[in-house]
Amino acid sequence: MKVVTWNINGIRTFRGGIKKTLDSLDADIVCVQETKVTRDLLDERTAIVDGYNSYFSYSRGRSGYSGVATYCKDSATPFAAEEGLSGQLTSHDGAVGCYGDHTEFSNAELQLLDNEGRAVITQHRIMCRGKEESLTVINVYCPRADPEKPERKQFKLQFYKLLQCRAEALLNAGSHVIVLGDVNTSHRPIDHCDSSEIDDFEENPGRKWLNGFLHSGKQEADGNQEEHDESGIPPADSVHAGRFVDTFRHFHPTRTNAFTCWSTLTGARQTNYGTRIDYIFADCQLAEEYFVAADIMPEVEGSDHCPVWGQLSCPLLPSSKPPSLCTRYLPEFAGKQQKLSRFFVKVDQRSVQSQQKEELPGSQDDGERRENLNPLESENVKKRTLISESDAPKGKKTKIVKSSSKPQGSLLSFFKPKLTNVPPTEASVRSQMTSEDSPKASTIREKASVADRSPEDTEAVCESSSQVEEQIKSKHSDPQVNVGPTEARKGESLVFWKSVFRGPPPAPSCKVHGEPCVLRTVKKEGPNMGKQFFVCARPQGHASNPEARCNFFEWVDKGK
Repeated sequence: MKVVTWNINGIRTFRGGIKKTLDSLDADIVCVQETKVTRDLLDERTAIVDGYNSYFSYSRGRSGYSGVATYCKDSATPFAAEEGLSGQLTSHDGAVGCYGDHTEFSNAELQLLDNEGRAVITQHRIMCRGKEESLTVINVYCPRADPEKPERKQFKLQFYKLLQCRAEALLNAGSHVIVLGDVNTSHRPIDHCDSSEIDDFEENPGRKWLNGFLHSGKQEADGNQEEHDESGIPPADSVHAGRFVDTFRHFHPTRTNAFTCWSTLTGARQTNYGTRIDYIFADCQLAEEYFVAADIMPEVEGSDHCPVWGQLSCPLLPSSKPPSLCTRYLPEFAGKQQKLSRFFVKVDQRSVQSQQKEELPGSQDDGERRENLNPLESENVKKRTLISESDAPKGKKTKIVKSSSKPQGSLLSFFKPKLTNVPPTEASVRSQMTSEDSPKASTIREKASVADRSPEDTEAVCESSSQVEEQIKSKHSDPQVNVGPTEARKGESLVFWKSVFRGPPPAPSCKVHGEPCVLRTVKKEGPNMGKQFFVCARPQGHASNPEARCNFFEWVDKGK
C-alpha cells in the first residue's frame, strides 16, 4: 500500500480537477491539509470523486481557513472514521475511539482544539504476514505559532500534546498508527535551510516536543552526528525513546537540502531555500518491518508545499461499506436534500410549439404584425400604451409610451456639424418647402427642379454647395479655435491629478547584480506598517548562493 500527504493550500486550486490530481499521485490513501473549504462551500465535484471515498474536517470559526481531508481508494475503504482528536465532534456510528487521558484538558479547550478542522482519522484493515491487523491513519494540520500572538504558541503546544495522547492511546489498544501531515516544525538543523541564523534553534518548544515524540535509532543518530560534524553544530541529544519514527529520515538519514515547504512570496523554491515540515510518522514496529520506502516529491507543483509518500509491503483489506463520516452520506449528496435544480422541469418542445401555433382570438398579434409592416399607418390608427390602466395594480403608476407624429431622428444626426452664418441656397429653400412631404415625393420634386433649371442656375447651386463644404472643412481642420483659458484649465487639472494618482517611483538597481529591484510594502503591524521599500528582485536563498537575492534594501522616499 502507498500513502501520500500534501498541504495543497486550497483545494480549489486544482484546475485540472481533484480526480486527475489524485490519480497522478497513484496512492491508496491521500491525505491533504489546508483545504480552506467549509461545510457550506463543499461542492459535489470535490466531495464525491469516482473511485474514492472521502472524509473531511472543516473549520467552524473561520471561512477559507485550515481544514483537512482524506481520500481513500475504494480498494482501501476504512471500516471506521472520525473527525478531530478529542472525540468532541463524534456523534455517529463507526467512530474510531481510544481517546486517551484528557485530564490535562478542559472540555472547552478540547472543543477549541478541534473546532479549526485540523484532524481526520481513518482506520483500516491490513494483512501483515498472513495476519489481519488494524492500521489507524491520523491526518493532521498542526497550528502555526504566530510570533505576534503568544496565545497561538500555547495553542500549538496543546495541539501537539493532544495528538500524542491520541496516537499513543491507539497504539496501546493494539493498532498500528501512522501520523502524517503538516506538523509546522522542522525537526533538525538538517531540515532547515539556514538553521545557523536562528537563535536557540534546539530550544524551540515544537522541536523539543518532536524529540520526545520520535524515536531515533542508532542509524539516524550516527547520520545526524556526521551531519553536525560537517556543519560544526553539535548534536542536541543522542537517542530518544519516542514511539514513532520519521520514515523519511529512516531511509535517508544524511540527505541534505530535502525540503517540503518554500516561501512563494520570495520565490524561494527556485533556489531550494525552504524547510522540511511535512512528515510521515509511523510506529516503530510498522516502520521497521513493513515500510519499504519513503521520499519527498519536490517536482510536484501547485502549492507552497510538496507531497511526501511512503510505501508499505502489507496490502489493504477494504471494508464493504464506508463509515458514517463519508461525504457520500451527506444529505445534499445522498439525494435526501432537494436541490434547486429539482424545481426546474424539462418541458417537451413539441407541446410548446403546438401551443404557439394556436393563436388566441383578440390577441395583439395581428395589430403588431400590421405595425411592423406599415408603422406610419399604425400611428394614425391608434396610440398604444405599455400597460393599460385597467390591468395595472392599484397603488402603482403606469408608464405610458408617448407617440410622436414627427419621425424619430437618426443617431448620426447628433454628430453632424452645425452650419452657422451660411447664406441660404435655392436647394436648401426647396428642401425646406418639401420637408413635410414623404421622402419619395421630395426626391421626385428635387429631380424635376434640377431638370427645369438652366445651366447657369445649376452652376450657381454647385458653387454655393462647394463653398459650404469648404467652410465646414476649414472650421474642423483649424485646431487654434477657442484656445486659451480652456487649454490652461486642462493643463492645471492634468498636473493636479498626476500629483494625486502618481505611479510607483522608479526602481533602483541593486549593488551586487545591477538589476532593477522590486517594490514591497510592510504588512506587519508596527510603526513601519504600510511603508514601501525596495529589495533585490532575485529569489531568496542562502547567502553563499550567488544566484540568490542580495542584501540590498532601500526605503521609498515619500517625496518621490
